[in-house]
Amino acid sequence: MTGSFPPSPSPSPSPSPSAGRRELTYATLLCLAGAGLALWAATRTWAVELTARPVPLPALREDRSGAALLPWLPAVAVVALAGAGAVLATRGRLRQLVGGLIAALGVAVAAGGGYGLLADLDGAVHRQWPALCLVGGVLAAAGGVWTGWCGRRWPAMGARYERSARDTAPSGPTAPVGSRGTTDTWDALDRGEDPTVS
Repeated sequence: MTGSFPPSPSPSPSPSPSAGRRELTYATLLCLAGAGLALWAATRTWAVELTARPVPLPALREDRSGAALLPWLPAVAVVALAGAGAVLATRGRLRQLVGGLIAALGVAVAAGGGYGLLADLDGAVHRQWPALCLVGGVLAAAGGVWTGWCGRRWPAMGARYERSARDTAPSGPTAPVGSRGTTDTWDALDRGEDPTVS
């Protein structure tokens, strides 16, 4: 007696190269926008301190930026900004690790913005800049999480060019010097040879 077995589930298809490049672009832009926004907001004036002086001298005004209140904040934002570029330059597990690092940096930046938003600072306080720093940290963290989760299957930068150059370049010692690709052409010029002469 023969029985019918349910078909085995097929593995989920990997995204097409164009979809992977699109996801890579969006995630990188998310990291760049978030880290850039946080860095810009950290350099704005978060609090203004007024110190009274004897009459008739006016009160002494001191503007304090987010970088002055939290000196580590712009440095962390700069590292997250550089990490967005590293997302493009890496691939596989290394790209996932970079995404995890950006996510952690984004959380730290968002925490700094939240501190500036909720802390009882002296003097007049401009709440919009810590709020923008918080938003930037959240955006960078979201881009980092996206990269850490999906970045391994995204194509590497220049992979399409490398593949097309490898497929079209002739191989073997009998190929003319001028048709072996750009590298061989430059090597021939360095040796003083004319690569256009076959």
